[in-house]
Amino acid sequence: MTQDVETAGVQATWTQEPPQRTRGRAAAPRERVPWWRGAWAVAFAVLVVFNLIWALPTYLTFDPALSRIPLSPNFPGHLHYPTVVIHAITGNVTMVTGFLQLLPWLRRRSVRFHRVSGWLYVFAGALPAALLGLALLPFSQAPTGRVGLFGMAVAWIVTTVQGYRMQRAHRYAEHRRWMYYSFALALGTSWGRVVVIFMGITGVQFDMMLFLEAISWGWVLNVLVAKWLVERRRRRPARAAA
Repeated sequence: MTQDVETAGVQATWTQEPPQRTRGRAAAPRERVPWWRGAWAVAFAVLVVFNLIWALPTYLTFDPALSRIPLSPNFPGHLHYPTVVIHAITGNVTMVTGFLQLLPWLRRRSVRFHRVSGWLYVFAGALPAALLGLALLPFSQAPTGRVGLFGMAVAWIVTTVQGYRMQRAHRYAEHRRWMYYSFALALGTSWGRVVVIFMGITGVQFDMMLFLEAISWGWVLNVLVAKWLVERRRRRPARAAA
């Protein structure tokens, strides 16, 4: 998971800006904005910290009585709770390493760190979390939402594997686009937790059946936002050349 290779016949590194031409005078240097001043970075950072504080500590107690989801006695080997714990841990590994992958200054500073954290994202985070999610789904006690969560898990596996394959083939622009989609799917259930906290603070209530079905499809909105970001970045070289 290394430097991006821009298309349109021009190879550019993360530290280089595409050449810009203006009529009659040189283009003014483009000011770099610190990553922490970007709205997307702040939102993702808050979401990552929220998941680490809200979900992970409960499962690190290894106490089944504190499980945030009902446990089924029919799970093979009575391993429902250990599976949930591993799913929560790998999910948080995904969040942290995925966020690190998106930091431009970190990619520029250390390609090795970017590659190692990307490897952890794929093999210690996204893939095991998605596969465990599929294993847990048939034993969910929720009255609805299984179809949306199944679609999210399958799409997450597909985009992550495809992103990894593109990296191995040194097709870095395509790798980067697929990993955008993968991380968008990784955030699929996070917004539901935020809404639950919002309901607890404000006292606002929603129909439970509608709420569960809606949050199970929240990943679709994430993917659409990722698609918009991908297309926006793809159009940048053309605008710069113009």
